[in-house]
Amino acid sequence: MPAKNTTQVLIAGKIVTLSGYESEEYLQKVAAYLNGKIAELSELPGYNRQPMETKHTMLSLNVADDYFKARRQAESLEEDMQLKDKETYNLKHDLIAAQIELENVKKELESLKSSKEELSEKYAKLEQELDDLLK
Repeated sequence: MPAKNTTQVLIAGKIVTLSGYESEEYLQKVAAYLNGKIAELSELPGYNRQPMETKHTMLSLNVADDYFKARRQAESLEEDMQLKDKETYNLKHDLIAAQIELENVKKELESLKSSKEELSEKYAKLEQELDDLLK
């Protein structure tokens, strides 16, 4: 099991101790995200005059909104990836079928070339026989 990390971060101007199995860099990134959200909300008119509970609720709602949007995007990307995988599979299948058809056409071409040579030889023999008969 990975080691538990503990680090101090600054959130909304207060030092908070976070601990978890994620890296310290990740915990700092989470704190920076929250600080960014708080700064974003602070720009809204009247936000700073709201009670702390309302501010926390607004922050929670914004974080939840980001989460659901990110989840929807991830699901959409997953669907796109599955469609691309299916398309790739179908293209590979079509390619294999085309390669098999090409091999069959090559064999048929070789067979036709061989037949042509045989017929050309027969034609030449018959022409020679005709020439011999006409002489």
